[in-house]
Amino acid sequence: MHFFPDMTNALFICSANKLRSPTAEETFASWPGVETDSAGLALDASVTLSSEQIEWADIIFVMEKAHRNKLSKRFRRHLNGKRVICLDIPDDYAYMDPVLVQMLESKVGRFLR
Repeated sequence: MHFFPDMTNALFICSANKLRSPTAEETFASWPGVETDSAGLALDASVTLSSEQIEWADIIFVMEKAHRNKLSKRFRRHLNGKRVICLDIPDDYAYMDPVLVQMLESKVGRFLR
């Protein structure tokens, strides 16, 4: 792995890591200066969130307030100094749904510039 000091490591979290967070990961993966990853908080998530992912992240985006609550309960000691942003995006969208992508770009974009 290379170290780029001007890279922002953005981690996207939802419940199952099947629709919203993988869409966000894919949407911002091509942005210059941004590295992306995604995970879910559910035990049966496609990728279950790990403390290593939190350590790696410069900024963490959760889709709902419930995700922020679970995140701080489960990973409190790893979140010290981490910026966690709640996007308030409900679980109403398919993977790469154009409406979801547009919503993500408008809500996340300003944090990754």
